[in-house]
Amino acid sequence: MLNIGFDAKRYFLNRTGLGNYSRDLVRMLSSYYPDNNYFLYTPKTSKFLTNVPANVKTVLPSTAIDRLVPNLWRSKRINKDLINNQVSIFHGLSGEIPQGLPKSKIKSLVTVHDLIFLRYPELYKPIDRFIYYKKTKYAVNNADCIIAISQQTKKDIIHFFQIPEDKIQVIYQGCHPAFKKEYTASQKAAVKSKFNLPDRFLLNVGTIEERKNALQIVKAIKDIDIPLIIVGRETAYAEKIKGFLEQSQMKNRVYFLSSVNMEELAIIYSLATLFIYPSKFEGFGIPIIEALFSGVPVITSNSGVFPEAGGPGSLYVNPEDTDDISNAINKVLHDEALRKEMIAKGKDFVEKFTDKVIAKDLMDCYLKLF
Repeated sequence: MLNIGFDAKRYFLNRTGLGNYSRDLVRMLSSYYPDNNYFLYTPKTSKFLTNVPANVKTVLPSTAIDRLVPNLWRSKRINKDLINNQVSIFHGLSGEIPQGLPKSKIKSLVTVHDLIFLRYPELYKPIDRFIYYKKTKYAVNNADCIIAISQQTKKDIIHFFQIPEDKIQVIYQGCHPAFKKEYTASQKAAVKSKFNLPDRFLLNVGTIEERKNALQIVKAIKDIDIPLIIVGRETAYAEKIKGFLEQSQMKNRVYFLSSVNMEELAIIYSLATLFIYPSKFEGFGIPIIEALFSGVPVITSNSGVFPEAGGPGSLYVNPEDTDDISNAINKVLHDEALRKEMIAKGKDFVEKFTDKVIAKDLMDCYLKLF
């Protein structure tokens, strides 16, 4: 039996991205390996998250100074709580670990999701880049093991931090169980009605920011008679897309959705004709996995991590080439046999991202520390 602690700030406070990764990982481990003790260390909990597994304990700062300065608690003072809970392994789920773990005789792992702040520094504020770099550098140099969520991220860790290859293990992400369920016709009809979805549509999911490259999809469908649904949090980049839609008289062709819960999102995927994700760069690309589990054919970018996530059944395009994207969309829309083949191959490929496989990989990684 192991006592395993997690940096759970994002488990409780991030609704997407790092939060989903943290919640899925803890859910999988506590389900497949229930005999261990699991501890979530967080400066505070959240109202939106109430379903923490029964065999997982939440630990909050216990002293006035730790509650007053939670960042100090997470980076240094947390060690006393780890010792009190007899934690033998601490897993930093988002690129950072506290200082002093070796002195406390606690083994440590850190998950590194991506190094986009180093690859595309212009997308980040200087202060944010400095903080991310400092935390990541300490973590990868001091953790006993590094988990990269893709081969692409592993290559980046080696390149930017000169970390030995054998210290890094690739363990893929999964996705929420909602995307692995079958939904009834009435459930689908309810979601279709609620969001006023068309009968056929292209789908893109993710924060609406420049790196995700949704404007290229809009340009690619200018002469294709199918609407596009974009689901995600809007940034200033969304206004750039809306400006293009206004200028090109395409306002009634593209719809933006937000405040969609996980089950509704899963049903939207299942209703989509095609999922398209021409992102410029990702650490992994969870929406691709969500689409494959949902039985939707995928078009995504032809470089970086995307072939790793999309597998042999997806179509790959140059994300900067509008004609390439447009041709791929037309190809799938007008070839039903190809579409069915892409769905079948996607279903087979995505089995490597099931909960059982990922949970075993994680536990094997933990046990190798001793």
